[in-house]
Amino acid sequence: MIAGLILAAGESSRMGTDKALLLYRGRTFLEHILATLHNAGIEQLTVVLGHHADEIQLAAKLTGTEVVVNQDYRRGQTSSLQAGLRALDRPAIQAVVLCLVDHPAVSTEVIRKLVAAFEQSAAPVVIPTYQGQRGHPALISRALFAELMALSLSEGANTVVRKYCDSTHFVEVDDPGVLIDVDDPESFRRLNG
Repeated sequence: MIAGLILAAGESSRMGTDKALLLYRGRTFLEHILATLHNAGIEQLTVVLGHHADEIQLAAKLTGTEVVVNQDYRRGQTSSLQAGLRALDRPAIQAVVLCLVDHPAVSTEVIRKLVAAFEQSAAPVVIPTYQGQRGHPALISRALFAELMALSLSEGANTVVRKYCDSTHFVEVDDPGVLIDVDDPESFRRLNG
């Protein structure tokens, strides 16, 4: 089974408001990403919250989603990744599609292509590219979970992912959404422009 893991615990300081609750195509970023994963056939959905976790749970429809609250979210994204992986540490989970809440514009088709590429290649990492540029989300095999769990909080997941560059499967997609990172009010205006 491949799970969806969405990291949405940060303070959204550059945005000035919780990115998880920003609207995109009539839904919050968080709801949109969950729907995209679900529509791609990902049934196990886990979201990691931290900053304003209670408010986000009240405002967003998270039915059928496992919610993990990372009390250490101020210690950075790696702490949230590790909290999510701990929750997904079950033998049935073969890999996770690792989504960041500030990348809401990825299509269902991209998720399907990543899953298909993983099932065919069993690569440790599957990453979408658009016109040769690496994008998000990344699909990460269970084979890397222990290394990700062993990271110090000052290291990012890329520390592990880069080690497997030679065996990473890159999937070229026709979706510029894999490159869209909404980090500040200007990028949010562009997204909805």
